[in-house]
Amino acid sequence: MADPGEWETMENKLHPRVLQTIRELRFTHMTPVQSATIPLFMSNKDVAAEAVTGSGKTLAFVIPILEILLKREEKLKNLQVGALIITPTRELAIQIDEVIRQFLVHFPQFRQIIFIGGNNPMKDVKKFKKQGGNIVVGTPGRLEDMFRRRSDGLDFASCVKTLEVLVLDEADKLLEMGFEASLNTILGFLPKQRRTGLFSATQTQEIENLVRAGLRNPVRITVKEKGVAADRPQKTPVQLHNYYMQSFSSLHSGILVCTDVMARGIDIPEVDWVLQYDPPSSASAFIHRCGRTARIGHHGNALVFLLPMEMAYVNFLSINQKCPIEEIKLLKDSADVLPKLKKLAVSDRAIFEKGMKAFVSFIQSYAKHECSLIFRIKDLDFAAVARGFGLLKLPTMPELRGKSFPDFIPENIDTNSIRYRDKNREKQRQKILAKQQQDRQQNEGKKKFVRNKPWSKQKTKKDKRKKQADKRKRDEGSDMEDENIDELLNDTRLLKKLKRGKINEEEFEKQLLGT
Repeated sequence: MADPGEWETMENKLHPRVLQTIRELRFTHMTPVQSATIPLFMSNKDVAAEAVTGSGKTLAFVIPILEILLKREEKLKNLQVGALIITPTRELAIQIDEVIRQFLVHFPQFRQIIFIGGNNPMKDVKKFKKQGGNIVVGTPGRLEDMFRRRSDGLDFASCVKTLEVLVLDEADKLLEMGFEASLNTILGFLPKQRRTGLFSATQTQEIENLVRAGLRNPVRITVKEKGVAADRPQKTPVQLHNYYMQSFSSLHSGILVCTDVMARGIDIPEVDWVLQYDPPSSASAFIHRCGRTARIGHHGNALVFLLPMEMAYVNFLSINQKCPIEEIKLLKDSADVLPKLKKLAVSDRAIFEKGMKAFVSFIQSYAKHECSLIFRIKDLDFAAVARGFGLLKLPTMPELRGKSFPDFIPENIDTNSIRYRDKNREKQRQKILAKQQQDRQQNEGKKKFVRNKPWSKQKTKKDKRKKQADKRKRDEGSDMEDENIDELLNDTRLLKKLKRGKINEEEFEKQLLGT
């Protein structure tokens, strides 16, 4: 942590109202990345900063942006963009927008606007034309769309001719998610005479290429963690105690619920533990998952569960991500909650279906894992996984086809009879089931006449249709409707296209929402 007195050292450099706002927001000390970046950024320097996640990078560029715009000789008009901040995700864009909003309460002369996927693009255009936006925060796909729009009466390329500052936040994630083409398009519209800041938690060759393309003689800033040996650098805070676990499966019972939604770009204060039920498909994502704790000087812990045959992942993280982790001892006296979970699944179809979807997602994460030599789907104990998710029966999915699981005993219950606790949802389901039954009866009652076809061929086709119908009936008796599995498989395919750069974030969201 930098010297708390460094804010006072900058009093003569910062705008008085900016300094007052900083103090009102209780920023009483600088982090290393802030103390290294802010003075350089404010003195007409391009910066390329690399620092561990949770090190306070957002404030390191928000303060210089405000200072630079305040010192402009000519006041910005509503439709003139002075600063553009590009982030990889909507969640991170919203978070940065909220930080800026806290400052702009004291600077009403500036307007801010956010352009992210999921919002109606026409509404974004109308909002910008009505209120303007001197500081723009956005995701690459939506920003690229804004530049290309000409038929809506908005020439966004003209609006950025006044641009003073460009910030690429979480630059490694921008490139990892396949936004390089969109970034190149956006950079082509921006003026060359600008200040550019590139902020990243990791350094890659792709980042280096982006530095060369978008920055002019940048000052490179690498913030090292104190107490780390020079010959053994690491990319996680030293205050973070990272553990792994190879014996959780030997417990008599236990359950863990976690989510990957906030693996990056989300700052929640005082998170003590980050629990990872399964390792992420991308090794770099591991750093950002556990980086939700031990932020800005606080202490924290992260735990990942590994099967015995996955122990190579420990060395892999140490070498590939420079992230040391240590074993934590087995927990004792855990409660057996699986019977209760099964009871809940029987009483509410929503819980029953969520368990099925979670199981499908977990299995497919192994099938498509980046470290396929370590995380091998053929080594999984499907029956044990199904019991751990509290399933009543196994779903129908390609990975289970042709396999038998004597260690998994399905519950003696007709899962089609499980009702939604939500009455409206159950009413809608009953309508769909009644319509399906009606359609089947109508199809069975229809007699099709085939002209000029031998009787033997007609019989062959009839037998084929009967087999297909029988197969559909058997499938309909499975635990999870086919459309739900198809939807999950489709979402997985779309996400894979997004990661490979075949589609951008905007196209991903449109296809995901079916628009």
